Amino acid sequence: MDYFIIFATTLAGLYFHGWLYVRIKRWMDRDLALSLAGKDEGKRAYMLEQLASARAQKIKRRDLPQWLIAAAASYLAR
Repeated sequence: MDYFIIFATTLAGLYFHGWLYVRIKRWMDRDLALSLAGKDEGKRAYMLEQLASARAQKIKRRDLPQWLIAAAASYLAR
């Protein structure tokens, strides 16, 4: 019975850490997109749409900052 408790708590801890890691990555990506938008509400909505688009296109995280910078620049061109 002791092994089961150790196994269950270890598994729950690993799951929680994995969940937290994914949430922090998403928060960082969202914060990056919003920081590129500044205080313009229209641009903030646009950048969040672009972030969702990047996720749908499966843009790699290492390429995401440059991709979002290009998206922010294309908003200025509009």
